[in-house]
Amino acid sequence: MRVAVTMLQCWHRTPGGTARAAIEQARAIRSLAAAGPGGAPGAVGVGSVELVGVGAWGIGPWGRPPTPGWAPPVPVRRLPAPQQVLYETWHRWRLPPVQWATGRVDLVHATTITVPPRRRGVPLAVTVHDLFPLDFPDQFTPRGLAMMRRGIELARDEADVVLCSSTSTLERCAAAGFDRARLRLVPLGVSAWEVSSDRVSEVLARRGLDRRPYVLWVGTVEPRKNLPTLVEAFSRLQPGSADLVLAGPSGWQVDLQSLVAPLGDRARVLGRVDDEELAALNAGAAVAALPSHAEGFGLTALEAMVQGTPVVVSAGSASEEVVGDAGVVLPATDVAAWSDALGRLLAEPARAAELGAAGRVRAATYTWRRCAEATLEAYRAAVAA
Repeated sequence: MRVAVTMLQCWHRTPGGTARAAIEQARAIRSLAAAGPGGAPGAVGVGSVELVGVGAWGIGPWGRPPTPGWAPPVPVRRLPAPQQVLYETWHRWRLPPVQWATGRVDLVHATTITVPPRRRGVPLAVTVHDLFPLDFPDQFTPRGLAMMRRGIELARDEADVVLCSSTSTLERCAAAGFDRARLRLVPLGVSAWEVSSDRVSEVLARRGLDRRPYVLWVGTVEPRKNLPTLVEAFSRLQPGSADLVLAGPSGWQVDLQSLVAPLGDRARVLGRVDDEELAALNAGAAVAALPSHAEGFGLTALEAMVQGTPVVVSAGSASEEVVGDAGVVLPATDVAAWSDALGRLLAEPARAAELGAAGRVRAATYTWRRCAEATLEAYRAAVAA
């Protein structure tokens, strides 16, 4: 089976979770295909599996490299159009087909809701991480909103199989008119690793976070992340009991500096951090707090759980789904409940350690191998349809 997988997001100025998911999923599929059951190379139930990446003009081996740290693990073939033009022509005119770059393939996998055209006889699989363009339209630019809504329509109408990162996303797709028979649950994995105590101490000392316990929030700064609830809940804690540490890139529609100004030196805004530093920050945190109104999967919670850090997440999102009973789940906007939960975990180290241990066990079940196996099952379903 030769599969074309879209990898254009690896060249975005700020690659995000969709790029990380595509990279790790492809790497795991290649590993699984190479080993096969019983160690037989390529024997994964669909014959040998070859992945070929799809890129745009100006990127790839003769164009500019991907963003550092975001290189696809598969060879990339380039279509004859710049990236933004390609997105427009795919969604408006359904041209060009990926086969112009890849040659013959048995399946096309769109790893985001930027959906290339489906050609007769070649099944199309689309990964849908979330439907936030439908749920939070005011949080996108008009151009971005139009592009993503069109991608959702194409996934709903043309995909032979739709890979959903969580049950929450799968049910949301069904409610939005997707054919339930074509929906497949394909949970992502978590790539974080446990960090040595020496590395944690070094990072905390360098960042000035070794003076007292801290509550950690990680994400892109945007309205959906519900930071006002967390800041207000933290402000009710005993002064001097902990710091609030916010890590992640700047986003939109939230003035973060004004939001945290009343906390004074109790709040630390770190901005974007790399994966290695993030792992140490998660390991060093007393609590990870993630009050998002909605999440497509809940990877940020899992990354904290890998480190044995107790997590507090919002109810009704995919974060609740991945945390299960290994964390604290609260209504997203209940400030009093969030403040009480944070205060209790800071004051009760035994309870925090118990939740942290449970979280580490649960996080270990979210592997990229499991994701690869579910993805190959979806490929088989698409080809057999």
